Amino acid sequence: MAKTYAYLRVSTLEQNTEKNKIDILKFANDKKLGNVEFAEETITGKTNFKERKLGKLLLEFNEGDTLITPELSRLARSVTQILEIIDIAKQKGIHLYSLKENFSNDENSITSTVTSTMFALVAQVERELISLRTKETLASKKAAGLKLGRPKGKGKSKLDPFKDDILKLLNYGVPKSTVAKTYNITTVSLYNWLKRINAYNKTV
Repeated sequence: MAKTYAYLRVSTLEQNTEKNKIDILKFANDKKLGNVEFAEETITGKTNFKERKLGKLLLEFNEGDTLITPELSRLARSVTQILEIIDIAKQKGIHLYSLKENFSNDENSITSTVTSTMFALVAQVERELISLRTKETLASKKAAGLKLGRPKGKGKSKLDPFKDDILKLLNYGVPKSTVAKTYNITTVSLYNWLKRINAYNKTV
């Protein structure tokens, strides 16, 4: 028999999950998904999903099972990891729902394949993830008494810390214009940065 799970991850900055539970139960009831089993953990999103309860859940899922999350950023702090989770769900025949983004990977859903609409969703989620990662990093540095501010030095770029994520997004086929918008830069600046890191020819 197919099962329905809800994944709730909170960081040390957020502790209350009761509202999320109520929203998920209402959603499951409206969709007639049956009993919902909750998987909760308090851990930073920087930890790879494969090393969290989510990774174990995905391994145990069977075709036809359902996974509900209050928002995609609860799954991971990296869009590339979120895309990987979506791909795993597709390959295993798992129904995946995210309430905040009204996301569904069901057939005939606009997000059942990677389309231009999906790219817009990617950009939206990545902006939220950047904001969350920035807040967590600043809070950690402040607690450690470290000086805040962007590192100085010749050739430094605000894109450098996101190099791996940007290259993975481009390899997934996300348009450069969308990637540029996500990181609040122009497409020309993105092209120049790619040339500087010798990645231009690999991503065109």
